[in-house]
Formats: sequence, structure tokens, C-alpha cells
Amino acid sequence: MITITLKGSPIHTNGSLPEVGTQAPDFLLISTDLKPKSLKDYAEKKLILSIVPSLDTPVCLTSAKQFEERLKIRNDIRVLFISADLPFAQKRTCGFEKLKKIETLSMMRDRKFAEDYGVLILDGPLQGISARAVLVLDENHQVLHTELVPEIAQEPDYEKAFTFFS
Repeated sequence: MITITLKGSPIHTNGSLPEVGTQAPDFLLISTDLKPKSLKDYAEKKLILSIVPSLDTPVCLTSAKQFEERLKIRNDIRVLFISADLPFAQKRTCGFEKLKKIETLSMMRDRKFAEDYGVLILDGPLQGISARAVLVLDENHQVLHTELVPEIAQEPDYEKAFTFFS
């Protein structure tokens, strides 16, 4: 269990992020067209997993826009933006905000992804959804970098995430 904060109040996650140098756990998430997606669907792709509580919050939306902006000059990286939001809401938000480069995936069917990645919030007002985290995976899905953002209302270090791909 890891302690993070939500506007200064302590809350807890179920575990730790996967360790750098390990293979990222496979997952089963839902795309905006309601199809299941697993890590295997991104074979030989460099990935940044941006895990957020909900795209429908100001900090998460800002984060999506920040990743989108950085992808305008990078065609060699995929950013998977993962939240507990329904795929319909993800699609609507991305359409309204003109976010075309990030790919949203939903944990709507279960929370196994959040459990396996150690980001499931166990208590507090956001219990049952995920903490804010970023993982960088190479094309073989080895973990190159992780960041569990210590304060949910804070943005991750975008620049650091992109430094692993020259």
C-alpha cells in the first residue's frame, strides 16, 4: 500500500507500480468503440501509459492536452490515456477538445488493470478508481520509467516521460 494525497488529505493505493526493468503486466481495457484492447494489441510500439482518475476533471483534461501537444511532433510513440470513464464519455471529451493523437481506454468492466498496476485507490472520495501515474514502456513493453504522482491534483512530469525516447 502506498500513501498519496488528494488535495492534501492522505489516501492509499493497493500497491506499487511495476518496477523499472520488468515486463509490464498485460491488461484488458475497453476502447471507445467498445472493443477489448490488451497490451498485445500494441506489439512493437513504444508506449506511454497515462493513468488518471477521470478525463472529466480539470487536471486530467489538462494532462490529456499536454500529451496531445507533445505527440504533434512524435509519430513513434503511442500515449494510452487510461481512466475509469465510460468509453462514450472519453470519446465525447476527446471530440469536443479535438484530441486525436492520444488513445483513450476505459476500465469500465473491471478494476483488474488498476489492481495489477498498483494504482487502485482503496479509500477516500475516489475509492475504486485509479491514482494518477505515468509508465513508459519500450517496444518490448519493458518498463523504462514510472511516476506515481504524489498529489492527485498535480500534473505528472511530461518532459521526463518523453526523455526515454530519443
